[in-house]
Amino acid sequence: MADHYFSAEPTSADVRRTVQARIWGREYTFSTATGVFSRDRLDLGTSVLLREVDPPAGGGTFLDLGAGYGPIACALATEATEAQVWAVDVNNRALELTADNAKALGVADRVHPVLPDGVPDELRFDEIWSNPAIHIGKPELHRMLLHWLSRLTPDGLAWLVVSKNLGGDSLQRWLQEQGYACERHASAKGFRVLRATPIP
Repeated sequence: MADHYFSAEPTSADVRRTVQARIWGREYTFSTATGVFSRDRLDLGTSVLLREVDPPAGGGTFLDLGAGYGPIACALATEATEAQVWAVDVNNRALELTADNAKALGVADRVHPVLPDGVPDELRFDEIWSNPAIHIGKPELHRMLLHWLSRLTPDGLAWLVVSKNLGGDSLQRWLQEQGYACERHASAKGFRVLRATPIP
């Protein structure tokens, strides 16, 4: 069976390379590899998210859901110098790359790459950032989002980027039906950037 970027243990050879990205006015060089999401560049959806949403100010506890090789987590930790950032992925190679990239950027003490069950049960998040894995299928996507969104603080918020053609508008309606205030923050390059918050 061919590898997917959401495979826990990619069977493809671990061939490393680097990619360049400009995020929030800074130039980054990230290590990537075969068997992880968007190994050849910063993917378009993540680029849209990071261009349309300003970095958080101050500290907090943040979650990068579906971290891949860690561009969101590393950029959050770089910009929010007092933040703790949890980078969650099911792909162990992606988590290794996130750890390597955080170390290279000097933020390894505040970036925590873990499998989903590695997040402490009591931990709550001030912000969630995600380019969610739509291709895992709608039922699993919904379960994943409900699980992690339920761990927002009462004043927390989630930033999600989803392709319009892959259901960005229907996901917005679904989140509203689940009891979240969800608005379209931006639309660019065929993607919707959604802002979701708990309703008291």
